[in-house]
Amino acid sequence: MCLFHFRTWVKKLNKLVITQMPLGNGECLVSALASENRAIELRVGTRTQQGILGNIYVAQVENIARNIQAAFVQIQKGQRCYLPLKEAAQAIYTGNQRHMGELRPGDEILVQVNREAMKTKAPSVTTNLSFTGKYLVLTSGDCRLGLSSKLDAADNVRLRKWLAERKRENYGLVVRTNAAEASKEELLRELSFLEKQLERVAVYGRSRTCFSLLLEAEPFYLSAVRDAYSQELEEIVTDDRELFAGLCEYLAQYQPEDLPKLRLYEDRLLPLYKLFSLERAFNEALREKIWLKSGGFVVIQQTEAFVSIDVNTGKFTDKKKAEETFRKINLEAAGEIARQLRLRNLSGIILIDFINMQNSDHQEELLHVLARHLRKDPVKAQVIDLTALQIVETTRKKVRRSLLEDLTALGIFP
Repeated sequence: MCLFHFRTWVKKLNKLVITQMPLGNGECLVSALASENRAIELRVGTRTQQGILGNIYVAQVENIARNIQAAFVQIQKGQRCYLPLKEAAQAIYTGNQRHMGELRPGDEILVQVNREAMKTKAPSVTTNLSFTGKYLVLTSGDCRLGLSSKLDAADNVRLRKWLAERKRENYGLVVRTNAAEASKEELLRELSFLEKQLERVAVYGRSRTCFSLLLEAEPFYLSAVRDAYSQELEEIVTDDRELFAGLCEYLAQYQPEDLPKLRLYEDRLLPLYKLFSLERAFNEALREKIWLKSGGFVVIQQTEAFVSIDVNTGKFTDKKKAEETFRKINLEAAGEIARQLRLRNLSGIILIDFINMQNSDHQEELLHVLARHLRKDPVKAQVIDLTALQIVETTRKKVRRSLLEDLTALGIFP
């Protein structure tokens, strides 16, 4: 395929790119989700260095902090994690340690890491163990049946009926957005697989020694494949034969319907990361200032307490149509801000200072447009309120570290 046609092909398709590339002071493995030839999500890691997010351990309770309603547990010797006390009732204890009453220091329980260490905060763990598939998430503690809010009414009714017939009472289920594309057979096959995972961990874990790793989460690039929306993902591309073989094996076992989407890119003259301009995507994701096509710009600053975002008029000088221009810049900024939050994996409290507009209809329109863009994000994000100072309060769930923190932890950036 000639380069011109290949570039045209790339622009038309949403792709998940997995490749090794030089970055900063070293090299790292990258998975990049690209939409219309622009990166909308970046994840980084190495072939050998695995994070702990999603891992399930036999942990030991170190101490109870009543003042903050939390326990501190160790998942490995010296590896301290935070556990909310309200979850203690769901805990699976090892051996014969189950006793009446509250959690005690020295107790050994099964926990799963549900949030990585961030800045000065220790990793967070939960006793509500979850087992994630492409279509379903099975949970050990919360026994309800829940469905993604992104599923339409017809899918909601159909999927609820299928699963209500089959679900047991000793676990909960969350139906993911991808389930809309699944047949009943595919859905129930995955449910059986997740049930076996729960049974193996819960039964096997009770007899294991303290600090045992009971279940190791898949590498970050495989979770990127699993988490991508099937209806939006048209290609999975890698230029690494070893990764290609691993992806083939993973897809054949867990997502056979996606196996035809996998491609091995073999053009040695144009590396895959250059074809998709991933160097530029990383440079953009690490800059404070992002220019908009309208001439305005956005400044993004990540602080200890929250993320601060400021929208500016930039190169705009015409004062005659100021209100309409402010509206256009703000609406463009709303889409770019939603993309940047996902690209940089920023989370927690996000305060956005849009350009002030006097028209209340324009203010409502802006909040609606921002909320619509945020709904595209697989990580839960929502608009909370517009304050009296016209600051838009937004939140995005904390799961993984930010891109900058990941790069710093890998030694790519100081």
